[in-house]
Amino acid sequence: MVEWKEMGTLSEIGTGSNNREDCSENGMYPFYVRSKGILRIDKYLYDEEAILIPGEGGVGEIFHYINGKYGLHQRTYRVHPTSKDVIGRYLYYYLYENFGNYINQKSYKSTATSIRKPMLLNFPVAVIPISEQNRIVGILDTFTSSIENLKEQIAQRRKQYEYYRDQLLDLEGKEGVEMMTLGEVCSKITDGSHFSPKSVEQGYYMPSVKDMTNSGFDFTDCKQISKEDYEDLINTGCKPKVDDVLIAKDGSMLKYVFPVIEEKEIVVLSSIAILTPRTDLIRSAYLSHYLKREKIKEKTIREFSSKGGVPRIILKNFKKICICVPSQVEQSRIVSVLDTFEASIQNLEAQLAQREKQYEYYRYKLLTFE
Repeated sequence: MVEWKEMGTLSEIGTGSNNREDCSENGMYPFYVRSKGILRIDKYLYDEEAILIPGEGGVGEIFHYINGKYGLHQRTYRVHPTSKDVIGRYLYYYLYENFGNYINQKSYKSTATSIRKPMLLNFPVAVIPISEQNRIVGILDTFTSSIENLKEQIAQRRKQYEYYRDQLLDLEGKEGVEMMTLGEVCSKITDGSHFSPKSVEQGYYMPSVKDMTNSGFDFTDCKQISKEDYEDLINTGCKPKVDDVLIAKDGSMLKYVFPVIEEKEIVVLSSIAILTPRTDLIRSAYLSHYLKREKIKEKTIREFSSKGGVPRIILKNFKKICICVPSQVEQSRIVSVLDTFEASIQNLEAQLAQREKQYEYYRYKLLTFE
């Protein structure tokens, strides 16, 4: 049995009165602003159960649940349940699933950019028996708890990887280690196409920096081009080969670095640099791990990034980056350790992606009412 009620009849709705300047790095209480990030504040405004929704930015996408003391930005809404007909966690999940579509239907644009209080007051909520609300909350809480646990495991494993990476690759001045430039250890340093062909519905992938991840390309929203354009760009050297190392050079400079481990029918755009290591000197996996170090990224960006416009590192400056090159045996030992950590992280990330899909599926099934 479903009864539809406007959210204004089920809750108290209003905004905060804090400004962003009120935040304190070591404040006692969480401070919610118009973003996913949560700041801290010294004095709280409310002590209650509430769902918090930014009035601008991330409209229909960002929701926070709180039960306790908190500070609230003046352009962030609080929805404090006051009716015995609805429990707070149910309302939180219901908003998360249904409010985005509702708010975009109320907007004259394809995507709403701001929320007005009447939109919240008039939002229709499917009110079902409390026992059923608790059942749904129990299922979804199990998923969210599992997701948070996986995120924590990934963060912890990534810290371990970074720690051992820095320990193993801090080689400057050590016996048997030679300091060389990328220009010396690579037979070729180039980038992708400076021409962006027309997109097609189905064809060959042409990734850019936006499609890069820590472990490879995500082709979900990747540009596709025709066979003719693909073949033309192969002839201009825009197709990465196995053992090349790909690195973001424009915009998100050096944020992503990974070796090509299998042949793929792709060509890349000019925002990605293609490094071809000399295999008699350096392993591509070793070079990839080395270039991921924050110390190397910061030094390279500080010394070689362009100023103004889109930040980038030009190809001739890539050749100047210095690399510590130990023996091939030592490179293999280092790669073996670090690859194990990366494989563990990737396995956890795959589990997380699967769990998030399950959560979204069940949230939709449980909270979509005809």
